[in-house]
Amino acid sequence: MRTSSPFECLGDQGRVLILLLLLLLLLLLLLLPPPPPPPPPPPLLLLLLLLLLLLLLLLLLLLLLLLLLLLLLLLLLLLLLLLLLLLLLLLLLLLLLLLLLLLLLLLLLLLLLLPLLLLLFLLLLLNLLLLLLLLLLLLLLLLLLLLLLLLLLLLLLLLLFLLLLLNLLLLLLLLLLLLLLILLLLLLLILLLLLLLLLLLLLLLLLLLLLLLLLLLLLLLLLLLLFLLLLLILLLLQLLLLLLLLLLLLLLPPPPPPPPPPPQLLLLLLLLLLLLLLLLLLLLLLLLLLLLLLLLLLFLLLLLILLLLLLLLLLLLLLLLLLLLLLLLLLLLLPPPPPPPPLLLLLLLLLLLLLLLLLPLLLLLLLLLLFLLLLLILLLLLLLLLLLLLLLLLLLLLLLLLYY
Repeated sequence: MRTSSPFECLGDQGRVLILLLLLLLLLLLLLLPPPPPPPPPPPLLLLLLLLLLLLLLLLLLLLLLLLLLLLLLLLLLLLLLLLLLLLLLLLLLLLLLLLLLLLLLLLLLLLLLLPLLLLLFLLLLLNLLLLLLLLLLLLLLLLLLLLLLLLLLLLLLLLLFLLLLLNLLLLLLLLLLLLLLILLLLLLLILLLLLLLLLLLLLLLLLLLLLLLLLLLLLLLLLLLLFLLLLLILLLLQLLLLLLLLLLLLLLPPPPPPPPPPPQLLLLLLLLLLLLLLLLLLLLLLLLLLLLLLLLLLFLLLLLILLLLLLLLLLLLLLLLLLLLLLLLLLLLLPPPPPPPPLLLLLLLLLLLLLLLLLPLLLLLLLLLLFLLLLLILLLLLLLLLLLLLLLLLLLLLLLLLYY
C-alpha cells in the first residue's frame, strides 16, 4: 500500500488556497519598505557577553567532567565492593571449613569442655548466619546502587560494611578464644600422656628389677646347693682321713725304744694319700673363695637394686605430686566436670594402695636377701677357717710321718 502525503489529504481546493496565501506573502514583502538596520551594540557589552558565554561553557564542561569522574568513582567503588564481597565470601567459606575441622578435632579430643564448646559453636553458627544475611543484604544494596546510583544507598552500604567489620571482629575474637581453649586442652593432654608414659616406664623398670631379683634368687639357690655339696665332700674327706689315721694306727707297730723303721711301701702310700688330701683341701679352699667372691658380687648387685628401687620410689612420689598439681590446675581452669562413677574412684584408690604396699614389700624382701647373703658369707668364712685348721693338722701328720 502507498502512504499518502499531507498535501494529498487537503484536496485540490486546499492546495489552491495554500498557493494563494504564499503569493500574498511575497507581494507584501515586495511592497513593504525594508526594515531599518539594528543599531550596532557597543563593543564592551559584546565582550562581556562573549566572556559570560565562555564561562558558562567552561562551567558546563567542568560539571560534565565532574559528573564523569563521579560516575567513574562510583563504578570503581562498586567494583571494589564486589571484590571485597567475593573475598569475604571466600574467607567465610575458609573459616567455615576451618571451624568444622576444629570442631571435629575438639569433639574427638575433648569431653570435659563439651558444654562450653557447644555454646561457642552455637555462637559461631549464629554469627555466620548473621554474616550471610548481611552479605545478602549487601548484594541487594549493590544491585540497587547499580540500578539507581544514589548517595543514600552508598551511606547504607557504608553502614552495612561497618556492621560487617564489627561482626568479623567478633568472629575473630570467638575464634581466638576457641583456639586458646584448644591449645590449653592440647597442652594438658600432652602433659597427661607424658605422665602416663613415665608411669609405664617406671612399671617396666619395676618388672625388670623383679626379674633380676628372681634370677638372683635362683643363683643364690644354686650357690647354696653347691655349698652343701662342698660340705658333703669335706665331710667325706674328713671321714677318709680318719679312716686312714686308724689304718696307720692299726698297721704301724708301737714304736720300740729304738723305733724300727716301718715298711717303706706303706709309708710311701700314706704319704701319697696325705698329699692327695692336701690337694683336695686346697681345691676346696679355692672353690670356697670363688663362692665368697660370687656372694660378694651378689651382695653388691642387691645393694644396687635396692638403691634403684629407692630412686623409683622417689620418682613415683614426684609423679604423684605432678599429677596432683595438674589436677588442681584443671580444677581451677576448667569448668567442673561431671562426677565420676564410684567404681572408677574405688579402682584408682585400690591401685594406688597396691603400689604403695608393693614397693615397701619389695624393699623388705631385698633387705632380707641382703641379710641372708651376709649370713652365707659368714658361714663361708667359718668353713675356710675350718679348712685351714685341717690343713695344719695334715701338715703335722706329714711331718710326723717324715720324722718316722
